[in-house]
Amino acid sequence: MEAETQNSYPAAFGARRTLVIRICLVIVIVGLVVSGVTAFPLREELSLGRDILNNTGLSATFPDLAFWVQRVAEGLDVTGNDYSFLAYGTDWLAFAHLAIAVAFIGPLIDPVRNVWVIVWGLIMCAGIVPLALIAGAIRGLPIGWQLIDISFGVLAAVPLTIALVLTRRLERSTGPVRDRRTPQS
Repeated sequence: MEAETQNSYPAAFGARRTLVIRICLVIVIVGLVVSGVTAFPLREELSLGRDILNNTGLSATFPDLAFWVQRVAEGLDVTGNDYSFLAYGTDWLAFAHLAIAVAFIGPLIDPVRNVWVIVWGLIMCAGIVPLALIAGAIRGLPIGWQLIDISFGVLAAVPLTIALVLTRRLERSTGPVRDRRTPQS
């Protein structure tokens, strides 16, 4: 009976780690899906944002934000009316978010075997910082908007880091992963 209890502790820790890893990955997946789905109706979202700022009086409290939202909404209105094909680029952006979300299903199912996806996700989170700062400056985006974009990478890095640490611990506690493609003797 005592040996049975001692053997259940590692299994319980492994199950708990796996649960926390999966929760972290679900947070990232949901964030990517929401980001992707909301990239489709940008024109409508910016019009709504502009209306909320103007109708609630927040535009007086946050004039720089109101100016920027108004400018972006106007840009989307003009391009939407005259050059609607440009929105096809944001459709691909939305699709990319959804495709990246699908990539995290592998580690959701088997985190140890697919740990490379978690590492890749962290590398992508780090890549958001220079992209936002360089491209944002070249495109004339306000620094506040660039910081908002950077925050998405920073926020996603938190659950991914937790998932990576716990996956490495899980790997150490369960031993090396056998490659299913190679026959084992």
